Amino acid sequence: VKIDLKGFTEDYYRKLCKGRLAPVLKTIETVKASGVWLELVHLCIPGANDSEPEIREMCRWVKGHLGVDVPMHFTRFYPQYQMRNVPPTPFETLVRCREIGLAEGLHYVYTGNVPGLEGENTECPRCHKTVVARRGFHVRAMNLKAGKCGFCGQAIAGVWS
Repeated sequence: VKIDLKGFTEDYYRKLCKGRLAPVLKTIETVKASGVWLELVHLCIPGANDSEPEIREMCRWVKGHLGVDVPMHFTRFYPQYQMRNVPPTPFETLVRCREIGLAEGLHYVYTGNVPGLEGENTECPRCHKTVVARRGFHVRAMNLKAGKCGFCGQAIAGVWS
């Protein structure tokens, strides 16, 4: 299950989503507790939900409530529909968000909507070698053996069958 975690403040959810953050977090916890594979996506909108404190707090919540192995994808915003007045997410913002997630201890943190930008690949949390190489939506190489890193044998979280 992929869930969009659109922001990490009640103010953001109330103003931009016309909803509340708490039920979203509860739903995410429920999905995780069900044993279904879970991944989170955060669309980084410049000036709206991309501040370092908000990203750091969100990553800490993910680690504390869901665990270090839940993948977190930080994706690029493009202006369209009702938000044409906001510029696209700078590449540097996505890289910074990924760095924050990794610094907070998350094992699988990705950048998205920018093929070729660092953060597309799955890296082993132990040896840091690439176990799944991607370019956009295409897998270019897999270095997995029975769900483990093909280099050091570390179990790699995911559904591999």
